[in-house]
Amino acid sequence: MDRPTTDPANDASGHRARLRKRLIEGGPDALLDHELVEYLLALTIPRVDTKPAARKLLDEFGGLGPLLSADAESLRRADVSDAAIAGIKIAEAAALRLLRSEVKDRPILSDWQALANYLHADMAHRMVERVRVLHLNTKNVLIRDELVSEGSVDQAAVHVREIIRRALELGSAALIIVHNHPSGDPEPSRQDIALTQELVAAARPLGISIHDHIVVGTKGQTSLRSRGLM
Repeated sequence: MDRPTTDPANDASGHRARLRKRLIEGGPDALLDHELVEYLLALTIPRVDTKPAARKLLDEFGGLGPLLSADAESLRRADVSDAAIAGIKIAEAAALRLLRSEVKDRPILSDWQALANYLHADMAHRMVERVRVLHLNTKNVLIRDELVSEGSVDQAAVHVREIIRRALELGSAALIIVHNHPSGDPEPSRQDIALTQELVAAARPLGISIHDHIVVGTKGQTSLRSRGLM
């Protein structure tokens, strides 16, 4: 990414001040995606025009979600400074914590959409496959959200015995398994279905329920339970 060029007229015209005013007074929808990234970069790159850099990053990564989800090394390859990377990661962390707060300390099954929103934001744009386990208590309230595996672009090693052992350690009454497909297609694979059935069989004798296995992709989400696959 070419370094943004100095644009004194940009600052003199009050462009950033107008962006700031629109954001503060108009709320999160007041700025377009490229304007959000432009202002975010401006916080770490003073006295230069960051609009071209913002547009280029959004084009290169394919949108705001993929940009915020990109790992530090991918951002460095796009010639993003460490200070700007930190700003991007702060924005991502704040967004995820806000969404996570919507599913914390309340029965997950009573607000499935809040869970879906959080999972999509956290996993849909990842370039490698991740598997996480949501541990629930007897009231279906989330007690732990754990990443159990992070694999290559198309697979991640998941050990059923370790998932069950961890559930027993935490006293989990139920589990929801979640993983993403970096391809973007949330259609469950044969391996996904086999893993789910193996987990159900291992958990049932111990009184642990497997509520669902959710596959996340940029094109949507698939519930194996709703598909009758578990």
